[in-house]
Amino acid sequence: MANTELKQRLENKDSIIGIIGMGYVGLPLALRYAEVGYKVIGFDIDRSKIDSLNAGKSYHGHIPDSRIEQDAKGNLQATADFTETSEVDSLILCVPTPLDKYREPDLSYIKSTMQSILPHLRKGQVISLESTTYPGTTEELLKPMIEAQGLKVGEDIFLVYSPEREDPGNPEYGTSNIPKVCGGMTPACMEVGIALYEQVVVKVVPVSSTKVAEMTKLLENIHRAVNIGLMNEMKVLADRMDIDLFEVINAAATKPFGFVPYYPGPGIGGHCIPIDPFYLTWKAREYGMHTRFIELAGEINSNMPKWVVAKTTEALNKRRKPLNGSKLLILGVAYKKNVDDMRESPSMIVMEQLAVKGAEVSYSDPHVSTLPELRHYPNCEGKQSLELSPTLIADFDAVILCTAHDKFDYDMIIEHAQLVVDTRGKFHKQKHEKLVVA
Repeated sequence: MANTELKQRLENKDSIIGIIGMGYVGLPLALRYAEVGYKVIGFDIDRSKIDSLNAGKSYHGHIPDSRIEQDAKGNLQATADFTETSEVDSLILCVPTPLDKYREPDLSYIKSTMQSILPHLRKGQVISLESTTYPGTTEELLKPMIEAQGLKVGEDIFLVYSPEREDPGNPEYGTSNIPKVCGGMTPACMEVGIALYEQVVVKVVPVSSTKVAEMTKLLENIHRAVNIGLMNEMKVLADRMDIDLFEVINAAATKPFGFVPYYPGPGIGGHCIPIDPFYLTWKAREYGMHTRFIELAGEINSNMPKWVVAKTTEALNKRRKPLNGSKLLILGVAYKKNVDDMRESPSMIVMEQLAVKGAEVSYSDPHVSTLPELRHYPNCEGKQSLELSPTLIADFDAVILCTAHDKFDYDMIIEHAQLVVDTRGKFHKQKHEKLVVA
């Protein structure tokens, strides 16, 4: 049988792995396959990424050049030529799944990727979708497109869904030691999916269908979004009651059962948490359901940048300084600490709203040297990161900590700043008149 031959090649590392999308998900996965001995072809439409990879250079701050130059052992090559997909045994799709302007799922990247590879599909290949999406995408979108080519899923082509679980910058967990959920369209597909991933991850977690795997990924991210939303709502209430919520959370976390600590912030960012819950709320309408709990958490989280701006305005007013004309410094524009990933970063919303209200806004981020072209933030694009010093910090009317990078010198910041607006609880144990928790 075709799946038996393919399984053997995957298990013996004789197969060629093709990964489409060399971003925050695809590149670490490609490197992992290359490091254990597979030949890997990375596909992307971005020529700059292709050129960097083929020159042995990384374009992600948390991935050193050495992983491409040395650890990959020459097994990774990159190309923008999708005709080469006919040469690989597996095609792993790691492409974006954003929301459109109506906050509905945008599967255009998946569709265009499939259109690019369909003419080159052949018998004996496995296709794995890793992009986060609503339950039913693999079965309702990918399977019909493949079978329209005259290839039978489960016999000629093997189709699985295995959601990505990357956490850029996490020093404890990377591609190799994060268990991987995988669901197949048929039992034969499932067998091939396990063979595809078991050589590169610590554990493959098989589930009964692609729909279950798709829902699993959404549940993981909705779980975080809802709990962060709860903490953000609690933060606003605790502020009005003059209670330090970070102290409360840390005290509650001493309970050895029944409580998991989550922390508030200026909003939520990254590709997953701000976007993925809306994939399920959209799909739920097909079944006559309105997911009020999920949407409420999204509403609370999306309002947090506005709350930060209001707290900053209030703090300046108490010092007889109007927001209009004030010099403000944003600390951190990445969506999470110690990475250069700016996707859906709430820092950018805070910056733009402050600038629109007349503030003179600058930023410092050791991981993001220059802000790229930003369609939604016209007042921010092109700005360059400032290097922190006591003199620089003292020159601003306020500094606003949005992303708590480890590289920041927090003692220097609190000593020399005129006003610190802390959205991350970094200074919550300190009692300074110049400190405002937002």
